[in-house]
Amino acid sequence: MSATFYAYPGCDSCRKARRWLDEHGVAYSERNIATDPPSVATLRELQARAGVPLRRLFNTSGQLYRSGEYARRLATMDDDTARAELAAHGMLIRRPLLLLGELALIGFHADEYAASLAAMRA
Repeated sequence: MSATFYAYPGCDSCRKARRWLDEHGVAYSERNIATDPPSVATLRELQARAGVPLRRLFNTSGQLYRSGEYARRLATMDDDTARAELAAHGMLIRRPLLLLGELALIGFHADEYAASLAAMRA
């Protein structure tokens, strides 16, 4: 089974995650999150799989998040609008994203990758 890996080429965490996946023999297809962001439907599915609130998908340290005043705007934004914003502006999304079967991981933490992938293989 091959994973879908959403990453940004200039992102340090994405490079670390890519290296980890390569070193552990995880097959994946990579998509540039800035030019080919996940769709609204994919974001909805990803959020459900990850079991996190929608706000967790936002890259709160990014320039677009700050300049777009999303910290303020999200307080009154409904989930459908928030997902549409994420799908339209991939740089708003916390990265990297890894989708593999029923697994969805947001961001990169080597321990989380190892535990989650080990659980899938068990």
